[in-house]
Amino acid sequence: MAATGSEKQGAASGVQSFYVTTPIYYVNDAPHLGHAYTTVAGDVLTRWHRQRGEKVWYLTGTDEHGQKIMRTAEANEVTPQAWCDKLVEEAWKPLWEHLNIANDDFIRTTEKRHTDRVQEFVQDLYEKDEIYKGGYEGPYCVGCEEYKLPGDLIEDEAGTKLCPIHKKPVEILKEENYFFKLSEYGPKLLEFYEENPGFIQPESARNEVVNFVRQGLQDLSISRSTFDWGIPIPWDDKHVIYVWVDALLNYATAVGYGANQEKFEETFPADVHLVGKDILRFHAVIWPAMLMAQGLPVPGRVAANGWLMVGGEKMSKSNLTGIKPQDLTSHFGVDAYRWYFLRAIAFGSDGSFSWEDFSARYTSELANDYGNLASRVAAMVGKYFEGALPADAAAGDAELAVREGLAKAVAEADRKIGEELDFQGGILAIFDFVKQVNGYITEQEPWKVAKDESDEGRARLATILYTAAESLRGVAVLLNAIMPETSQKLWDSLGAEASLGALAEQPVQDAGTWGRLPAGSTVTKGAVLFPRLEEKPA
Repeated sequence: MAATGSEKQGAASGVQSFYVTTPIYYVNDAPHLGHAYTTVAGDVLTRWHRQRGEKVWYLTGTDEHGQKIMRTAEANEVTPQAWCDKLVEEAWKPLWEHLNIANDDFIRTTEKRHTDRVQEFVQDLYEKDEIYKGGYEGPYCVGCEEYKLPGDLIEDEAGTKLCPIHKKPVEILKEENYFFKLSEYGPKLLEFYEENPGFIQPESARNEVVNFVRQGLQDLSISRSTFDWGIPIPWDDKHVIYVWVDALLNYATAVGYGANQEKFEETFPADVHLVGKDILRFHAVIWPAMLMAQGLPVPGRVAANGWLMVGGEKMSKSNLTGIKPQDLTSHFGVDAYRWYFLRAIAFGSDGSFSWEDFSARYTSELANDYGNLASRVAAMVGKYFEGALPADAAAGDAELAVREGLAKAVAEADRKIGEELDFQGGILAIFDFVKQVNGYITEQEPWKVAKDESDEGRARLATILYTAAESLRGVAVLLNAIMPETSQKLWDSLGAEASLGALAEQPVQDAGTWGRLPAGSTVTKGAVLFPRLEEKPA
């Protein structure tokens, strides 16, 4: 069985732990939308669990060894280390900061804290007779850093064998390597998949992996001797450790494996590995087998997101469909960027990006539905009550329906985002409630009620505006993980910081508790949350 958050040592303190990782990204080029998609999803997930009051650790980083990095560096006439340093410091880290990614750690596989522990891990397996020396010849994709099975390859018009992912010719490699006895772990993996049906998501990905393992596993070549850019095999420095063995171990070395046992036991294993579907087998087959061989617990879940498509092709630098996230954030803003991809694409499925779709959703859902609601409510409290939130009077059926709508949105969003990784479903639940509040204001017509200056009229107006403002308080909490900057602006506009404290400290599961925003809170109309879009830049 996989260890879960409640089974980790750190749970003894009574605080649930939650460990999430992205893939560590290959630094052969600058990041594009596909990399940012996974990283934003991880950030939303971890922010959500932080607001549940859990002890969260969010890891991302870069994969810096292997033949592809070496060749890229040579093509740019620099050393592999210099190439990695430049890309990490000038492209990768700045982008995560730009996108408001709140990762707890950023690991690089060239760091000593990683390389030393990888050598120790592999040495342990060698001493346990899990690794042996042998020879291998087969088709190899440098882009994937992986030997391919002949049946996986495709052909071009000339009959050349191509990698199905990169659409580039494979190389036939023959070398003497060290092998990990992966074939022996097929039955154990199948038993584990059966006992833990939620280990691989989505279901289609699980079926693919199960069928792959059922066909029989081959032993895994875990070293390379034809190039030297990698971590040396500790007992044979003529070989370097296969980049994928090196890379997968980052999830352990980053949280103290072999160096900080207390940190390791309270954090490891990951509750969720977020990966692209093209690297699913590494994470759902090789990684758990390596952990089983070492007697370590396996992850709670491996969730494979789909590909972002442009013009029917997977978005990547190699096929020239890579788009810089900054191309979009400069036009739509960072928060809208974070929101759009999780809103428009069901996590786990492929999805197509288009500028026109982004523009349409931004205008309809963010600017018109959400932003306009916030502006209208603040303006009416300012106009009719001089900016002081009025006290809620007797609630009627319409108000009770809004309260029930908020409670439903909180429960559904918490389940979908926090448990099911259904970011789209969670966002839709929140925005369905936004639509409900807009409908409530339209039906109640507070601008007409304001004309009745009797005590009853004033009380009715107060109830309507309190209901709307308190609804926005709940929305700000729910959207904080997804759009932290605009949620903070709304929080400030409602005057909630003074009475309720920091937005990030509001328990997301309690967002539906009605009446938390106190009467008398100073409501101000701040800047428009989502300004009208200018024309698409050339």
